[in-house]
Amino acid sequence: MDTTGEPGRGGAAAPDDAAPPPEPRPAGSSQVLTLANQLTFLRMALAPTFLALVLGQRLGWAAAAFVLAGITDLLDGLIARLGKQQTLLGAMLDPIADKILLASAFVALTWGPGLRHPIPPWLTVIVLSRDAIIVVTVSAINLTFGRRMFFPSRLGKVCTFFQLLTAGVALLVDAVDVDLPALDVLFHVTLVLTVASALHYVYLATTRRSGQAP
Repeated sequence: MDTTGEPGRGGAAAPDDAAPPPEPRPAGSSQVLTLANQLTFLRMALAPTFLALVLGQRLGWAAAAFVLAGITDLLDGLIARLGKQQTLLGAMLDPIADKILLASAFVALTWGPGLRHPIPPWLTVIVLSRDAIIVVTVSAINLTFGRRMFFPSRLGKVCTFFQLLTAGVALLVDAVDVDLPALDVLFHVTLVLTVASALHYVYLATTRRSGQAP
């Protein structure tokens, strides 16, 4: 009789060998509630806060909320890379959080009460229309050809940066009540980038490309 204790050879297995291997932890909560994703959720929550502050003509507090949202935008990506917390959910939520913040900022800084230097309505309409066109185009492609992931392109990231810069500068100009002639130039640069990135996203979607994963 074999008493070596080796499994599969007739002997009794050692206690450590008899224990089943540990099952992997569910990926759900640990991957959703990473620190990077929590910062992204915070940025989403700051969007309606910012909107309410601007509509209430509390521009100083609105500027503080906008700066805090910008800091979370910088930190979530940095923490995700350095802390190895990059997830597909985070990659998709990050641009969504940016769009929620930007839509709130452009609407508030265009039609908010008491603004001496509002964002031109034509720019806000173009910015909101761009996002609507992208959503409709990507949805149509997914319904026609099956589910596909479309990551933000470099041009899209540059466009988002200039949109954030435009909103931030417009808010600052109104908060301190100064004239800034260069603001009109920034409006037109943002317009060009917004239109160009919209066309680029439509091209990526219609050619069934997905851009580059972050």
